Amino acid sequence: MKKLLLLLLPLLSILPANAQLGVGDIDLVQLRKLQLAQMAIKSLYVDTINLNQLTENAIRGMLEQLDPHSTYVDPKETKSMTENLDGNFEGIGVQFNILEDTLVVIQTISKGPSEKVGILAGDRIVSVDGQPIAGVKMERDSIMRLLRGPKGTKVRLGVVRRSVKDHIYFNVTRDKIPVNTLDAAYMIAPGVGYIHLDRFGANSGTEVREAIVSLKAQGMEKLIFDLQNNGGGYLEAAREVAQQFLPGGSLVVFTEGREVPAQKLFAGSEGEFRTGELIILVNEYTASAAEIVSGAVQDHDRGRIVGRRTFGKGLVQRPIELPDGSMIRLTVAHYYTPSGRCIQKPYVKGDRKDYERDVLNRLNHGELTSLDSIHLDSTKVYRTLGQGRTVYGGGGIMPDVFVPLDTTKVSTLYATINRNNIIVDVTLKYADKNRKSLLRKYKKFDDYVTSFEVPQELIDEVFDKARAKGIEAKDDSELQAATADLHRVLKALIAYNVWDRNEYFRLTNMENDIVGRALELMQGTK
Repeated sequence: MKKLLLLLLPLLSILPANAQLGVGDIDLVQLRKLQLAQMAIKSLYVDTINLNQLTENAIRGMLEQLDPHSTYVDPKETKSMTENLDGNFEGIGVQFNILEDTLVVIQTISKGPSEKVGILAGDRIVSVDGQPIAGVKMERDSIMRLLRGPKGTKVRLGVVRRSVKDHIYFNVTRDKIPVNTLDAAYMIAPGVGYIHLDRFGANSGTEVREAIVSLKAQGMEKLIFDLQNNGGGYLEAAREVAQQFLPGGSLVVFTEGREVPAQKLFAGSEGEFRTGELIILVNEYTASAAEIVSGAVQDHDRGRIVGRRTFGKGLVQRPIELPDGSMIRLTVAHYYTPSGRCIQKPYVKGDRKDYERDVLNRLNHGELTSLDSIHLDSTKVYRTLGQGRTVYGGGGIMPDVFVPLDTTKVSTLYATINRNNIIVDVTLKYADKNRKSLLRKYKKFDDYVTSFEVPQELIDEVFDKARAKGIEAKDDSELQAATADLHRVLKALIAYNVWDRNEYFRLTNMENDIVGRALELMQGTK
């Protein structure tokens, strides 16, 4: 399509005004109108204009009249989005955060460039090739551009380290850095493994397979596979993950569109967890590729789906690259589960506002909090392929076991404090100051789980910073509720900053109702 447009554009300027030409569904007269409008604005408009921005706005305007997921992505956004899913980027290999205008290393990537030269968690990177990046209020994206670069290139980092008087300098050779999509994999109960997948990237199939192999070696017989808040990703990654659970040759998903050929994807011959009890966790933010896996497992009666109805994004986007590195993600087909259910929820073309309010509408209608408030579409009844169970279409994947959203779980005061980005900064500062002492005291993470108590002075610091922003408790009961929330959340965030995401999920899962219900089902508790 792109090549065709590039060939056609030179012809537009010589077409007569009444030309009635077309190539397939391409109307050359309409293309000429767009070109003439742009030429007129550029040549005659009274004020100076940004022609690039005008063009981007025109593209966005056209796409806004289509479905909610056909979008324009500028070059910067395209690069970032691709890196998050492609499985790697080229850089120095550190996970960092910004504390008081200074880059603090949270973790170094195992066997990555920074770890190899001796950079440690807690180090502050203050300069890159002699250019200061601390105390100069540099944007996060600008810092990342300085740190990243082609594999094999070198960068000189100036580092400040606690207990070392002078700056330390490291010459780091950039390399390919893996982008992990799997957040956590651990034994959540005797014989029960737990895996949390954040998104579906190029390496997700391999990551999930390796996690299953590792957990089986630890005695896993049952698996909880957590796709809560997983927004999707690559279609092929969904197939590779689904085949870990489904018999070889099983249909995973099929697509149908107006112009593109229908496509069927099947599970391959290799899978690591094709027997054994399986539960997949979903919620209202589980979408796209995550819905493909959930729907396939449900339709083949391979496992149970536990949680709340998924988001309902079943539109296939084809990336159309534009000459400046930008991209149009154009919807070309729909996803269907093996039983024939369309994953996509209903929408009105051009009405994105109502579509974006769907989850809020579900909450207001009671669907997220009460099973009795869920209205299934009786005109879209399907049967699972194994046991012939009734399942419903109409958008999203309806779980086999519903878990209501507990709207009282988090206090209003805590939610307000959290929205103001107070908690993350306070936690990072505490973890940075106490990292070594915590690791010395809690040599086993289980000891931290059972013994660590969040210091009261840390809670007080959060409330002090909140009051400085005009955020205060209305009464003692609200203060006590927020205090309990902070004890729980701060403990998990400290674990994340001192250890890693795996340990963070070990703590947060203790309070997750959907995880708790899955464990009850696994252990035979009603």
